[in-house]
Amino acid sequence: MRGYDGGKKINGRRRHVITDSLDLLLMVWVTAANVTDRQAARAMLPVLRTRFREITLVWADGGYTGRLVTWAKEKLQLTLQIIKRSDDMTGFVVLPRRWVVERSPGWLMRSRRLVRDFEALPASSEAFIHISASMLMAHHLARTPAVNRPLSSPQQAQPTLAA
Repeated sequence: MRGYDGGKKINGRRRHVITDSLDLLLMVWVTAANVTDRQAARAMLPVLRTRFREITLVWADGGYTGRLVTWAKEKLQLTLQIIKRSDDMTGFVVLPRRWVVERSPGWLMRSRRLVRDFEALPASSEAFIHISASMLMAHHLARTPAVNRPLSSPQQAQPTLAA
């Protein structure tokens, strides 16, 4: 299953990932490239809400704007907060919470297998994303001694959408 993304002018697949603010993978869905961020979010957010009832706030990038914000609030009781750069900004500008949205795909791309999509099936791509995320989680756990690691509260772990 591959498609054409008219915005990026590429053929292939798109990886839709939901992580928490600590970059722990919550959900992944690999689709054809012609599936928009908003279409994927409409399919993924109800599943996220079912699996993780305690989540009430989701940060997302500009690809998730529009009626999706209202739909998420009314139908799912989720606050979808869009972290978007304003049009009048020039050059590099640090935006609050933008780094949380963007670092997950960046960290996953450190896995050589995920740099290009070699897989024949979307399920295989999803499996390799899970494997890479598991290795990242294990690395983060091994890096910090348990004695010095601060305890995280549920309020700190907010999910983010990245495509």
